[in-house]
Formats: sequence, structure tokens, C-alpha cells
Amino acid sequence: MSDQGKTSLWQGFKAFLMRGNVVDLAVAVVIGAAFTNIVNSVVEGLINPLVGAFGTQNLDSYTSCLKGPCEGTGDAATGVRILWGSVLGATLQFVITAAVVYFLMVLPMAKYLARLEARRKAKEGAHEVVEVTELEVLKDIRDALLAQRAQNEGTTPPPGQR
Repeated sequence: MSDQGKTSLWQGFKAFLMRGNVVDLAVAVVIGAAFTNIVNSVVEGLINPLVGAFGTQNLDSYTSCLKGPCEGTGDAATGVRILWGSVLGATLQFVITAAVVYFLMVLPMAKYLARLEARRKAKEGAHEVVEVTELEVLKDIRDALLAQRAQNEGTTPPPGQR
């Protein structure tokens, strides 16, 4: 491969890495991984004990036997089991993660962006009012000058220029 091909390949890769989306995605993955530990702690330290008040604290132990006999645990288990407790635990972790991300990150950012957009529109609206007012004043001045010129010449101004 030529030197120029290597350079353009490297420059393309560098441009790809420096894009805002890639950097944002990398930050999101790192924060998401750290946030997962927090959610796991909340589920294991708070949710599981609450569920344990009604049964067992380990959600993984909740199973149903699809085809019996269901005896034993782990690799020595017999029968066909549905591990719905594991699914319930994963679902709870997902719902808690999604709720925290939405209420602590997405919703405040959406409100902030909406306020910025409202301010921008208010500024544009005020600027448009000023421009329309100036334009109307200039039209009035033009019409007055045309009327004055027509009066001095003894003619009437053409239609549409009054």
C-alpha cells in the first residue's frame, strides 16, 4: 500500500474517532457501566430484601417446573425449569435503570433544551417585530414622498403607491 493510502486511511480513522457521536457514545458506555453497579446495589440491597419479605431474598430461586420431576439445583437439577425469578430480577434492574436515566438525565435535559429554544424563539420574535415595524415605517415614508411629489407636479400618484 502506498504512503498516501496509509495516510488517508489513518486520517479517515482519526476523523471517525474525533466525531462527536463516537466520543459521546464512549462516554455513555463508561457512565452506563458505572451506573450498572449502582443499580445492581439498589436491587440487591433494597429490592431483593423487600421481595424477600414475602418469600426468598434471592430472586433466582423463583422457578416453575415445566416438566417434572424437578429436583436438585444447579447442574444436578432434573426436569425442565422456567427460571422466572431471574427474568424478574433482570426486568427490575432494567426498569430501575431506565427510570433513573429518564428522570435524572433525559427529563432535565429536555426541559433545559426547551427553555433554550423558547428563549431563542422569543429573541427571534422580538427581532422580527422590529424589522416589520422598520419596514412599515420605510413604506410610509416612501408613500408620503411619492404623494408629495405628485402633489407638487399636479398629478395623482399611480395606484399601489399611496
